[in-house]
Amino acid sequence: MGFDAAMRPHSMVVLLLAAGCSKAPAATTATPSATAPASDTPPAPAAVSASPRTSSVPTDHFATAKGDLAVTPLQHASVLFEWHGQAIYVDPTTPALADAALPKADVVFITDIHPDHLDPPALERIRKSGMLVVGPQAVADKTHVDTVMKNGDTRQVGEVVATAVPMYNLKRGPDAGKLYHDKGRGDGYELDFGGTRVYLSGDTECTPEMKALEKIDVAFVCMNLPYTMPPSEAAECVVAFKPKVLFPYHYRGSDLAELDRGLADKGIEIRKRAWYPASP
Repeated sequence: MGFDAAMRPHSMVVLLLAAGCSKAPAATTATPSATAPASDTPPAPAAVSASPRTSSVPTDHFATAKGDLAVTPLQHASVLFEWHGQAIYVDPTTPALADAALPKADVVFITDIHPDHLDPPALERIRKSGMLVVGPQAVADKTHVDTVMKNGDTRQVGEVVATAVPMYNLKRGPDAGKLYHDKGRGDGYELDFGGTRVYLSGDTECTPEMKALEKIDVAFVCMNLPYTMPPSEAAECVVAFKPKVLFPYHYRGSDLAELDRGLADKGIEIRKRAWYPASP
């Protein structure tokens, strides 16, 4: 504060007392803005940003008709959704649960029997009273499942409406005549969060069922060889069903530049997240 040279002493005292009694305005923190989608695309259903959780894991936020949907990419194929007071995991595994601040689960969706999707010790780590486990019959044959869903089934699970989407190989397998993932064994999932629709592919190639998906707001699509498909093939499938936002996941060892080239100028927002810990 500056003072006029002609200001009288008693005036200075009054001003100083007033300054001492007034409170500074509360500090505000700006919320990071979302990455803008392509100009020819309607806005994503998210006022989204990668903002910090209470833990060290970055989280994206999407606006839904029933409140905020927090989406936390964990590791490889493991994802956490927090919505409507519930913590909903897909394919939680022990390496993905390293952050002790992650919540206990209300619902867990499991896509397949392979250990990067089905990890019984991880289920116990996040278990709380009333936790519901959802999966296909092949998973139920190996661990407790509360709700068995076959391809094409739709169920209300907690606060979420879930549809099991076929996930399978069309041509890739360990030997001639064998596939890594047979049709009908595993489930991808379409999860409806109050009208905001999220698709998680599980392990799959570019199937007719994926291409036929409609009105998907957010998609998690796998892309790794030899078990699923390369990023270039995943891009072809993504272009077919046109989600507003795409999270590439389950891509260990893949070159995501192939995905960028395949989706260039297609009006689909790609969000790359740190699914794999940096090497020490």
